[in-house]
Amino acid sequence: MNEAELLFTEVLNCDRMSLYLNPGLHLDAAKRDLISSVLKRRSFGEPIQYILGETEFFGLEFKVNPDVFIPRPETEIFVETVIDIVKASTPPLRAGAGSKRQSVKALDLGTGSGCIAVSLAKFLPNLEITATDISDKAIEIAQSNARLNNVADRVKFVKSDLFSAFSSNLRAFDMIVSNPPYIPSSEIKNLQSEVKFEPAMALDGGSDGLDFYRSIISNSPDYLKEGGFLIMEMGFDQKETIKDIFRASGDFTIVEIVKDFNSIDRVIVAQARTKWIN
Repeated sequence: MNEAELLFTEVLNCDRMSLYLNPGLHLDAAKRDLISSVLKRRSFGEPIQYILGETEFFGLEFKVNPDVFIPRPETEIFVETVIDIVKASTPPLRAGAGSKRQSVKALDLGTGSGCIAVSLAKFLPNLEITATDISDKAIEIAQSNARLNNVADRVKFVKSDLFSAFSSNLRAFDMIVSNPPYIPSSEIKNLQSEVKFEPAMALDGGSDGLDFYRSIISNSPDYLKEGGFLIMEMGFDQKETIKDIFRASGDFTIVEIVKDFNSIDRVIVAQARTKWIN
């Protein structure tokens, strides 16, 4: 649906078809005022998702507000990649043929709205995922989205600045996933007006946009099981530099680079080498 259809179906509490089957539908004063208010907010660049308080991601409904980053369509590619890896991998990510199904333990760093963690839990019944965020308000939204999509029993939310809430050398996770902030600090002021409504901490990746990649890549070996995966979304034209960070660490083998709908390199998949496993 386009924005106008989204707006009117929400205000009138009807589906898209009903809009066109009932052209003479009357709007009372309250609904006219509501639409006027919404259009005014939209004219100032406020994202329609914040105005409506919800968005769709991976076929699921998610509540959003200015405390969390709005899920993007390209991140659906990220979720699909993770799902494919879990389904295709040999142990420890799945049980062998004829054996009892194993649970997969995953860690989502910087969960925001919870769109990645909740979607993975919804479509991977054997997944146990811990989702972290530094923001209490973001965690509240993510928890509500887990309840909304009936996976609250399989997603554990933890307030944490990346790995800060976890013991070092934990090595408890089969995979670590993250869509970290990757906009260079100097570029924040030049972003589209809509994006400026979103939380700065979800956008700002430091001077070159790669601060979180360096931290996650350097610390992940302490938290991954043998053969575990580190999977991250990345921004336009960052692939080669991020690959260099992985190579410099010496702890990972880059397995795959996945492009998004616009043929932009969007997801990097790396697997932990075994040299640092006891």
